[in-house]
Amino acid sequence: MARYTGPKHKLARKVGVNLLDKTSNSLQRRLNVPPGVHGKKRKRRLSEYGLQMKEKQKAKITYGLLEKQLKNLVKAVQTKKGETGEMILSLLETRLDNMVYRLGFAKTRMNARQFVSHGHILVNGKKVTIPSFQVKIDSEITIAEKIKQNPQFLSAMEEKEGNVLPFLKKNKLSGKLVRMPKKDDLEIPFDMQLIIEYYSR
Repeated sequence: MARYTGPKHKLARKVGVNLLDKTSNSLQRRLNVPPGVHGKKRKRRLSEYGLQMKEKQKAKITYGLLEKQLKNLVKAVQTKKGETGEMILSLLETRLDNMVYRLGFAKTRMNARQFVSHGHILVNGKKVTIPSFQVKIDSEITIAEKIKQNPQFLSAMEEKEGNVLPFLKKNKLSGKLVRMPKKDDLEIPFDMQLIIEYYSR
């Protein structure tokens, strides 16, 4: 299945929550109206399966994942010891594209994915072009020289100056994962338990 590349407002309205990296007055007004000509009429109570599916969609939209990627990640974690929801969240948050976004090197996760894919991001001094690459504790993420004057990068750096999340450390144009993320570190816009239940069927 190909990754969705259409209007992001449609995705947010589909699940009724703004899961995008930015907002607008237009989106806020229409957030509870599903996309399509019959959007206003389609208000009905979701089944348990429908609720699970909606939460899964939220996670996929938030992190820009394909169905297969999220399914494989959940299935892999379910075989390990520990709190399943927190382990899933840790793996989602430590994807390289998400780390680039969280460190403020990109305005959106989509921009971050493009930076990684185009070879603009280094991990421990080596170019990595796989957005789903899992960053390990103490790995250093730096910006390639050729992107330092990129308008998107410069705009993100201006906009996101300030504190980073507690599991990260940032030093101007480099950043590091200092520990694995925990649920308490983040505001999660989806119900992880319902996602686990969906893939446990």
